[in-house]
Amino acid sequence: QLVESGGGLVQAGESLRLSCTASGLSLRRYTMAWFRQSPGKEREFVASIRWIDAMTYYSDSVQGRFTISRVDASHTLYLQMNSLNLDDTAVYYCAASSVTKSTTIKDYPFWGQGTQVTVSS
Repeated sequence: QLVESGGGLVQAGESLRLSCTASGLSLRRYTMAWFRQSPGKEREFVASIRWIDAMTYYSDSVQGRFTISRVDASHTLYLQMNSLNLDDTAVYYCAASSVTKSTTIKDYPFWGQGTQVTVSS
């Protein structure tokens, strides 16, 4: 089970940190990722981290602004989002995959329910 939290309403330029708590998975076997979906758009990959060694991968649109991390002891995944802009408005989902460095939705069988992030001008 994956449960996201931390979404909310922020102004452009501000920061927000999302969390995702995982249970029922042997996380060291998985890559964890964040995806997002804006109204009328396809769900898109944001960032991923291979749990066992914290290898990270980012989409071009968030590289340098967002940081994905995890705390093994608490089974928690994070997404630190800085310099948010209007295009970052979306529902953010955490997901788990046994495929390393995949950006493809079909490779992720486990999903959270999502948390809304809204960036205002």
